[in-house]
Amino acid sequence: MRTKTFAAAALLAAASLTLTACGSGDDAGKPVAVVSEEASSDKAATVLDKPFEKPDLVLTDTRGEKYDFRKETAGRPTLIYFGYTHCPDVCPTTMNNIAVAKKELPKAQQDKLRVVFVTTDPDRDTPAELGKWLKGIDPSFVGLTGDFATVQAGARTLGISIDPPRKDKNGKVVSEHGTQVVAFSPKTDGGYVLYGEDAQVEDYSADLPRIVEGKNP
Repeated sequence: MRTKTFAAAALLAAASLTLTACGSGDDAGKPVAVVSEEASSDKAATVLDKPFEKPDLVLTDTRGEKYDFRKETAGRPTLIYFGYTHCPDVCPTTMNNIAVAKKELPKAQQDKLRVVFVTTDPDRDTPAELGKWLKGIDPSFVGLTGDFATVQAGARTLGISIDPPRKDKNGKVVSEHGTQVVAFSPKTDGGYVLYGEDAQVEDYSADLPRIVEGKNP
């Protein structure tokens, strides 16, 4: 377990600067802007002194049905991540790390946990595409797609920046987005723990049992 505490206001400013262009040629996986030393230390879990409020996101799930993020995850330990299925590196690694750690939990805790993946590339990530991709990682994970502006606004409330998908110099569509995972407490519904893309399976394995119970990792 690698944990630190950090002022939410400062973290918000720092996190908003960090974008990763997943698989975008020579710049793949490199941050567009450098975050402060404090925010980029070797601590995997950042415990916020002032938790984020859950974003007011109403999108479409992999079954093509409306999914109200606040309503559906109320009172449940929840992890949310913004990424896209065509990402060849950071996104699948992050989601697979969480999936492996989740499987180490007792069945009762697995049933409580909600893991939500929100696409940053909704034009290509249809409900069917999201469902197919997540099935290969963990079928219980929730995949959401919808209007890009809605997704972008929801991410922004968590200090996560997302740029509209664009074509790189090779004509490949890439999505630049923040790579943070935010964990919400089942007790308060506040987003009180944040992970960067350097978080490993062992970090989630160590922390998830406490996050499921609404405790600090």
